[in-house]
Amino acid sequence: MAEVGRAAVRDPGALLPGGFWAAVAVWLERPQVANKRLCGVRLEARRSVAEPRAEDCGPRPNAGREQEERAAAAPGLRPPDGGLGPGPSSGPDLGAPRLAGGPGQPREPGVGDADFPASDLESAWDACSRSLAGGGPEVLAFLAGSPVGSQPGAPRELDLVLRTVIPKTGPHCPLAVPRREMVVRDVLNGTVTFLPLEEDDRGNLKVETSNAYQIRLSQSREEWFISILIFCPERWHSDGIIYPRPSWLGEELLPRLARWSVDSKKSGFKSTLSLISIIKYSKTYQMLKEKYKDMVKEWPEVTDPEKFVYEDVALAAYLLVLWEEEREEQGLTAKQSFVDLGCGNGLLVHILSTEGHPGRGIDVRRRKIWDMYGPQTCLEEDAITPNDKTLFPDVDWLIGNHSDELTPWIPVIAARSSYGCRFFVLPCCFFDFIGKYSRRQSRKTQYREYLDFITEVGLACGFHVEEDCLRIPSTKRVCLIGKSRTYSPAREVSMDKQRTQYINSRRGHLASPSGETPASLPPRAAVGHEGHPNGHRALDVGAAEGGAEAPADELWLSGFQPREKVERLRNCATLPRDFIDQVVLQVAHLLLDREEQISIGDASSGSSKAWNRGGSLSLTEVANELDPETLQRLKRECGGLQTLLRNNHQVFEVLNGRVHIRDWREEQLQRQQHPEAKRRLFSEAFKTRICWFFSHHPDGCVLPSDSCPFAHGPAELRLPRNPKKKKQIL
Repeated sequence: MAEVGRAAVRDPGALLPGGFWAAVAVWLERPQVANKRLCGVRLEARRSVAEPRAEDCGPRPNAGREQEERAAAAPGLRPPDGGLGPGPSSGPDLGAPRLAGGPGQPREPGVGDADFPASDLESAWDACSRSLAGGGPEVLAFLAGSPVGSQPGAPRELDLVLRTVIPKTGPHCPLAVPRREMVVRDVLNGTVTFLPLEEDDRGNLKVETSNAYQIRLSQSREEWFISILIFCPERWHSDGIIYPRPSWLGEELLPRLARWSVDSKKSGFKSTLSLISIIKYSKTYQMLKEKYKDMVKEWPEVTDPEKFVYEDVALAAYLLVLWEEEREEQGLTAKQSFVDLGCGNGLLVHILSTEGHPGRGIDVRRRKIWDMYGPQTCLEEDAITPNDKTLFPDVDWLIGNHSDELTPWIPVIAARSSYGCRFFVLPCCFFDFIGKYSRRQSRKTQYREYLDFITEVGLACGFHVEEDCLRIPSTKRVCLIGKSRTYSPAREVSMDKQRTQYINSRRGHLASPSGETPASLPPRAAVGHEGHPNGHRALDVGAAEGGAEAPADELWLSGFQPREKVERLRNCATLPRDFIDQVVLQVAHLLLDREEQISIGDASSGSSKAWNRGGSLSLTEVANELDPETLQRLKRECGGLQTLLRNNHQVFEVLNGRVHIRDWREEQLQRQQHPEAKRRLFSEAFKTRICWFFSHHPDGCVLPSDSCPFAHGPAELRLPRNPKKKKQIL
């Protein structure tokens, strides 16, 4: 036995020992957070067991050979396909249950009920106990966290978890396979032991003691310590994926556990991929990534191809696994149909269609990349307005991937399309039924509050709403899924009245683009064919050109305005140059009037001279000095005055809501600390623009000509170099 690392933990918030168990739960349930070569884990089963003793681990009295072999073989460990993952008929994925509480608590509902019966786990533990006893007293002492030869105390209950560790698969590690581990948590001793499992040629289960390791919490003189120990360092086998080097455990994992143990911040989101099989997702994602990786090379849009391609590949992998498991649960063979509302570049539609799911995408603006997909990918250029004609009664799923103003309406459209229509939304920008969403709870983040709002919409529409966290390169990666209803089809009419009342109740929180209060919803007609309101079966999209508001009598809530067909740049970049120069000069004079003289060296005379660096004003104070017409023009741009000032980085520094004249002597000092790649970019832009201070500041530029990155007069101007195209990394 060897200690590969030991860390002292400062606990000013008195979070230990509870914080230690929370940190261990992260490593147990989400090891991919620390080990990036893992896809995740699948928790198979859990229960409380008695601590193994050497005298209890021999053959049972009166037990026949057949019973012993059956117990040793631990039935249920080998799926029908011969692999380590669950078989196709093993039931739904178990997600990631929490390990709250100590030994003796009942295991969480559903954990192991379908995939790994409790009786099989008990048999597996019996086999593990005999395997441990066969390794000698050292193994049992390691498990108990006590010295070899010490007198055993009273028997303790241990918390037992069986998990499958799932590695990432790909071109670099094609042979990596999932491995099962028995995790033994001893709360009284403060230890968690990870026991790798393997089967011999006859299928008998045993513990691979060479790679057994333990995380231990101890206390000495009011100081807490976390340590990691491995049972047999000389026989430790590192595969670089599931079992890293011992040095990684001590230098990488241990500091993370110590930090997590005293981290009082709790995440308000679920673990990633908690609703689907991680094994299936990993295989599907790698297959799609390999199949569609060439899209990165051919991307015709101005957006980042790596981000958008791999994000849509991950989204498609998630949906394909979700729908596959839904078909298995319902005994269906036909692949689900879909409509992606606000499909954007259409890549998600293209992948899902290519993988055999009938569907289409609708967006208000056509993209260049649409022409690359071919006729099998159905993409339509139209604006969607929520009304009785915008229904999809023959579609299984509605998708809203960053669907902006349509996001809160998608559960409503799905509910009114048909009783069997489901929805998947990935909220990004915060929209209410009309206009932007207004926050009302300061205790939550805006993102968490908005997710709760969309969940509330789904519940009001009669859906059981589930939440999951995706593995995509985005900060907004929580999706909401409505797969089933809370009511029977016979209650459709009364349920639709409830939806109408809920949408009407939001009127007090809404403001239409014109500033008027939205009108109430008109009374809905009797339910038509198959529970669809008004019996509409065809999609009628296409609001007025340019995003104009649709007629109020057709909308479910008057005031809704789809986004404009032609996207307007509203970042102050399209404002006339003379208007921008006028505002910049006016604000600069306001700051310079609050004189703050500093001395700078004069290279020509060897003496020093005064330079006015100006004072500072808040954005509100600056706005109060501008005329109403200028302010109104700026308000029509995203960010307004602040964006214009930030865009003029050469002149102004905007920090914490206050505006200053930029001092380029300080900028020089900061640039010397930048990495070489960034300094190279600065050198390529050197002297390609006229220095504003040389032309407009009453004291000239604070820097001499040879040090200023901007040109002191037309004679110093250089032509800008063409930037090298970024090489794509596949």
